[in-house]
Amino acid sequence: MTDSTRSSWSPALVEASRSFAPRTGYLAACTMGLPMTATLEAQRLDLDTWRTGGTSPIEYGAVVEEARVAYAALVAVPVERVAIGSQTSSMVAVVAAAVPDGTEVICVDGDFSSMVFPFLQQRHRGVRVRSVPLAELADAVSDDTWLVAWSAIQSATGAVADDAAIVAAARRHHVLTLCDTTQAAGVLPVDASRYGVTVCHAYKWLCSPRGAAFLTVSVEAAARLRPVQAGWYAGESVWGSCYGPIMELAPDARAFDVSPAWPVWVGALPALRAFAGLDMTEVWTRASGLGDLLCDRLDIARQGQAIVTWVDPGGDLEALTAAGLTASGRAGRVRIAFHLWNDEDDVEAVAGALRG
Repeated sequence: MTDSTRSSWSPALVEASRSFAPRTGYLAACTMGLPMTATLEAQRLDLDTWRTGGTSPIEYGAVVEEARVAYAALVAVPVERVAIGSQTSSMVAVVAAAVPDGTEVICVDGDFSSMVFPFLQQRHRGVRVRSVPLAELADAVSDDTWLVAWSAIQSATGAVADDAAIVAAARRHHVLTLCDTTQAAGVLPVDASRYGVTVCHAYKWLCSPRGAAFLTVSVEAAARLRPVQAGWYAGESVWGSCYGPIMELAPDARAFDVSPAWPVWVGALPALRAFAGLDMTEVWTRASGLGDLLCDRLDIARQGQAIVTWVDPGGDLEALTAAGLTASGRAGRVRIAFHLWNDEDDVEAVAGALRG
């Protein structure tokens, strides 16, 4: 990445961009993020410390709490509204278990399966799952709907949802909202306070090790959910909750916590702190700007997205791979994702591989 490319960036964004390996040809943040130098250093130190018995669950717990604070700042909610998890589908399953018998859930056609399958597993209780195109989601919400669930950015297409319209429709009809921000947090501004529930896995745009995930739940939404995954980490006193039969859950979103995979959080914390310190509007402007620049070079309509996609009947993804670039394909489409480590040279590399 050249100095001229960075000249219009804020100092914080310049510093963050320099914390990744240079010139990777990696265009797949939508599949898996790359680690920052600080994440690698933290994990290496943790491995060495673990090897000699120098780690402890209490010290790991402190790391988890710092990560919770950093994520809360990133998504603009009080820390007591943030729960930790490990997988998107398991967090969505908590919401699915709370859907009343015989009520309606609306999902998006082609949304990622973790946002759909947990609800389909409730059909034995009469739960009705209806899928509609993303552009029609707001209009589909009605008084018969109990929950509307969608991804802020669609995994397969990179399309950005009209969250304002969806949330407004849900409020008019007193419907619970569930938004997956996995493809948004870290690249697009996210205000989780706008939703009843959000879920986010941090291993994509937040560049954390896989296994660090978050759930945010409003006070109103928490009253409608049951922490069916409750274990010792969900207790009001974590270390006083290791044995039954007494169960005293945390009075806030920690009641929805699952016990953390400790080494994962050691690596996640530096990344979460770094992203919490960035201006996400600037990050999005940069990433989506590269996306539009690629659209111009490929003579396709601008998409205004950090993930540029197009139908690939065969050949484009293979050509990119042959050129040493890492892209991804989903649902018959090529996906090119731009993040902090990418610049105009990556745009030219893609164009050169496809157009010569």
